[in-house]
Parts: sequence; structure tokens; C-alpha cells
Amino acid sequence: MDGIDDSAAGVKRGSDDLLSGSLLNGPNSNMSNVIANGSDRKKFKADKMDGAPSRVLHIRKLPSEVTETEVIALGLPFGKVTNILMLKGKNQAFLELASEEAAVTMVKYYTTVTPHLRNHPIYIQYSNHKELKTDSALNQRAQAVLQAVTAVQSASNSLSGSAVSESSMTSTQSPVLRIIIDNMYYPVTLDVLHQIFSKFGAVLKIITFTKNNQFQALLQYADPVNAQQAKLTLDGQNIYNACCTLRIDFSKLVNLNVKYNNDKSRDYTRPDLPAGDGQPSLDPAIAAAFAKESSLLAVPGALSPLAMSSAAAGRVAIPGVHSGGSIVLLVSNLNDEMVTPQSLFTLFGVYGDVQRVKILYNKKDSALIQMADGNQAQLAMSHLNGQKMYGKIIRVTLSKHQAVQLPREGLDDQGLTKDFGNSPLHRFKKPGSKNFQNIFPPSATLHLSNIPSSISEEELRTLFSNSGGIVKAFKFFQDHKMALLQMGSVEEAIQALIELHNYNLGDNHHLRVSFSKSTI
Repeated sequence: MDGIDDSAAGVKRGSDDLLSGSLLNGPNSNMSNVIANGSDRKKFKADKMDGAPSRVLHIRKLPSEVTETEVIALGLPFGKVTNILMLKGKNQAFLELASEEAAVTMVKYYTTVTPHLRNHPIYIQYSNHKELKTDSALNQRAQAVLQAVTAVQSASNSLSGSAVSESSMTSTQSPVLRIIIDNMYYPVTLDVLHQIFSKFGAVLKIITFTKNNQFQALLQYADPVNAQQAKLTLDGQNIYNACCTLRIDFSKLVNLNVKYNNDKSRDYTRPDLPAGDGQPSLDPAIAAAFAKESSLLAVPGALSPLAMSSAAAGRVAIPGVHSGGSIVLLVSNLNDEMVTPQSLFTLFGVYGDVQRVKILYNKKDSALIQMADGNQAQLAMSHLNGQKMYGKIIRVTLSKHQAVQLPREGLDDQGLTKDFGNSPLHRFKKPGSKNFQNIFPPSATLHLSNIPSSISEEELRTLFSNSGGIVKAFKFFQDHKMALLQMGSVEEAIQALIELHNYNLGDNHHLRVSFSKSTI
């Protein structure tokens, strides 16, 4: 094919002109082997920010040391990358995506979040070229990298919110981090990870999962350099004091394929994704917030509203992840004829270690409950506010009090205040307890454990029926030490848990009762 000169191409010269003479004659240009729309005689024009959409994108202001893999990684979150042309003499590149729709999504995203490569801002716009064809013989390195990345991308397409596999990628550092949480004394959510890691750059995607009985996550940055900074800073750090230790490595993957936006996985570039598993899609207002969230969180000290309301409160060790309020809860609209400090201890103890309970002397339908820390207070409030207890819908809010005061010595407060600080029934005293992985909202189905072999299904059905409800279903686990039991309603299950958790079944077996996410 004939070479393209300036007069034939009709190019306007300028600092950012794609086809200037110096570019054509520069190293790695290969521009004489590029065809736009299949014709070497089509007149090229300088690409403009407001040009018509095209699946070919023009990337400018690239750092001189940037690699093909890093440029390709910019496009992978939005779809398959089908071609690349590096113009290192001009610090520019062409990137071709499989569809115009993918290119439009990419440009829209990077207009709200300035892309960076190696700490330098870069600029992405539509190209006037509708197609990019290169002579592979003269563009061998870029094509080889593209083929390798495409192979990894295909291998990673099986990734969902739960199943994760790693594929080998050898060329350069990945923008994806693999995160393992050691000593997980407190629950760590997707939003907490997003809050922490966003301080190092725009987080595009997160997938959380459990592997080898350990909570793990894959987290993808827009820029591999951000991943490197996060790893250097955070590896070995504790999220909360003396626990939840981050172990961070580079993943062999260069792109994550997220199918659902929910509490297990999220794609911040695709707020339109469904929730999956039969759950409703995200509320449109929250989905809109996702689109802005990465740019907001790139600002040091800025916190996501979603992350702030999550389990980020409590014993925080990493600077910038701030404790979220009081450890004391105010519970109102209680049934003052039925409620006791012990019943509140048992119910709220499902979500944390209750230290003290005080039913208010002059307002016995209200109580103050002191939890072990702010994280547990948040969990209890989010799960129990609006639930029915003894026939009344209770309201749970954070109290302005910093602690529950015990009555003065010798003062009789009619048993309305109780100190549970040394109770043997705390569920979360042991670091890394499995109870942290089994915190679920109140449900009609209860999980029973520590059942002696001498107890039959009929005896357990009778026991729970006597608590004031109807047993609708029952199922023993294989070893008969655990079972699922379904009550007639959530309210009945709450009442049964309050009455029968720690019930002595004989042979020194005290029944353990918690809410289950399963159904029978």
C-alpha cells in the first residue's frame, strides 16, 4: 500500500494533530499501515472532543513509559478491545472497542472521572476513524499484548459475585488487586473496601467471595499505578484495631467481569446492572450515586454515604476510615408490660456483645442499650429498627449518651438496669468467631445448634410451639446437632429466640438460636 503524506491526508498541523509529519516518520508510528474505514485515500481530520461517537478512541497525553497493557486496561472494563495502535513518538494511541456502545460508555465514564496512567492525567475522545486496521507485521508487540490480554479476558468471563479463578498474565503489573482479610473479628463489607481503597484512585469494580474459609476480594483500579500505591500502603495494615488484617497481592487478571451490583459484587462503571439472585435492581437514586462515587472518593477524606452507613464504624485502625457514632442505642415503643433487660440483651446480642441495658424509670417503653463498639451498634440498629417485639414495632436509633450509667450503690431501680459486661453468652468475644459470618436480618426461619442426640424433632417442635407461635416446618442437619425451624412469622421467631436461646436441653447442652438466611 502507498504511504500517506500530509497533502494526501489533508491534515491540519498542530500540537495534538494525530498525523503530523513528525508522527509519520517517528518511531513505532506504523501510520502508513493504518486504514480508516478501509480506504487509505479518505481524508483524516484532527479528532475533536465533541466528535460523533465511534468505536475507535483517540487517547492523548500518554506518559512516554506507558505500556500497551496499561492502555488496553483502560478499555477492558467497558467491553472487548479489538485493536490498538501505539503512537509513542507523539504520546498518543488509538484504541478500538468491539462496539460503539462500549466506546460511548467508556467516554461518558471518563468525562466524570479523569483517567490517569502512571500518575499523569490523560485525555480520551472519539476518533474520526470508524475502524482501525493495522499491519500486524509492523505492529507485532501491540498485537501480541492485545492477544494475551484478550485470552485472559476470555478466561475471566466466568467471574461472578461468587466464583473466582485466576488466569496467568505475564507482561506488566495488573490494575487488579487480590485482597485477603486475616483475623476477621468484625465483618468487612464491599462498601468498606471501596471507602478504603478509593483513597488511592478510582475503583472501577469489586468482587467479594469466600475461598478456603477466608473472606477475599478482587478490586480493579482504572490505573495499575494506583493499585501499586494501594498495595504498598495498605498491605499488612489492620482495618480495625488489632484485627481484620489486609493481605494484598497483584492479581493475574487484568479485568473483572461483574454481572450484578449487590452486596457481593459491584461495577461502578455500570450502575444499570441488575442485583441478581431474584433481588430487585438497585434503587435509581443509589444507581446514580454509583456513577459519581469514584470521583468523589478520589478526594482525600471524602467518604461515600453508602460506606459511612456500612460496617465502617467501630474500632478503626486505618486513618481516614472514621468511627460512625455512639455505642449506645435508644430503643423506643417497647411493650412495657413484657420487656425486660434480659430479653433486650438476648435479641440485641444477635448483632453484638451487649454490655449494659437500662429500661428508663419514667418511660418504661424506652431503653438504652450499650454495645461493645460502634460497629455492633450500627449492625443492631440496621437489623432491628422497625421489627415487631411483643406485638409492638420498635424504633432503634443511636443515642447521644456515650455510656449507660449503673445505679448508685444501694439504690433500688427495680431491676431496670443490668450489667452484662461479663456475660458468658456474648456471641462475638472470640476473635475470628464463625458468628461474624452468620449475621442475618430477623427471619421466620431459625437456626438451632448444640442439640443433644437424645432430643427428637417432636420435642423441639413442642418446645417452640409453647413459646407462643406455630411451627410450620422443621429440618435436621445430617449430624442432628443442628436444625432449621420455621415459625409462622418473623415476630414469632423473634419471640422464640428471646425465650429459648440458651435453653437447657439437658446433658449440659444449652440450645443456641439465631436467625437463618435459609428457608425450608
